[in-house]
Amino acid sequence: MSGARGPALRWAARAVAPGARVVGVRSLRSGAGPWLVRFGDPDRAAVLRLAAPDDRGARERLATEAAALDLAGRHALPTPRLIAAELDGAASGRPALLTTVLPGSSRIPVTPSPERMRALGRAAAALHAVTAEPGPDLPLRRWPMDGAGGGFATAWHGTSPLLVEARERVGGAPAPEPAVFVHADLWQGNALWVGDSFSGFVDWEYGGVGSAGVDLGNLRCDAALLGDPAAPGHVLDGWESVAGPARDLARWDVVAALSTPADVATWLPAIHGQGRADLTAGVVAARRDAFLRGALDRLG
Repeated sequence: MSGARGPALRWAARAVAPGARVVGVRSLRSGAGPWLVRFGDPDRAAVLRLAAPDDRGARERLATEAAALDLAGRHALPTPRLIAAELDGAASGRPALLTTVLPGSSRIPVTPSPERMRALGRAAAALHAVTAEPGPDLPLRRWPMDGAGGGFATAWHGTSPLLVEARERVGGAPAPEPAVFVHADLWQGNALWVGDSFSGFVDWEYGGVGSAGVDLGNLRCDAALLGDPAAPGHVLDGWESVAGPARDLARWDVVAALSTPADVATWLPAIHGQGRADLTAGVVAARRDAFLRGALDRLG
């Protein structure tokens, strides 16, 4: 973190409290940001996110995360709380964001319990109870990670016949109705747990406004890829216990599966980093295709 020491840490200390001083910095992601920063006088900690110097979209993603956490805070949702944002980098050296620390771990168990998956569904439904209008910092999200320049937005030339069929069957993502608060990168790696108790959702750089199906379909697809065939049903049970019957579920499941990379091996480092080193590209691809085939069959 040598490039961040100095202006960014001094800015973070001032934002935390007058007279606070940095006493420790630790990477939260394999030697890279975000960073857990510990302070003395007073004794507390915060998470610091910094824009990489060569990342042109970093400022926009930090602005989105700041807006999402501000909205979540106003509705008492289970997310970190925004402490400060310095989007022009004037005081911090480069665009920066400082948030509170949520307790817990995002490591994914090999066999998550049905209740854990239902809790994920309930937590997602709490986000979707918040209606909102899209804007510059909370844009319309039409599918998972919309705006990332890949996934559902990418033509599937040269990929498997199943993916091509699915793309042709759904055409485009359904129109959002109604427009609600969405995370748009909702998977188990962005959920924190203390034991079996849900702590909150993190990593809001794709937050925005869209259909609840953007998140629900993605959570169900993730549950199928990393769990077992019954796991998506447990997610749905939890979601519907709060929000009522899901709308257009088969189509949103297809959209979620089409938002995964054609070559799922590109996702393996993230999956392995969350404790699922048991999964291979072949296993994940087979589970994705089975989930997608089932969704297409329900689509009629």
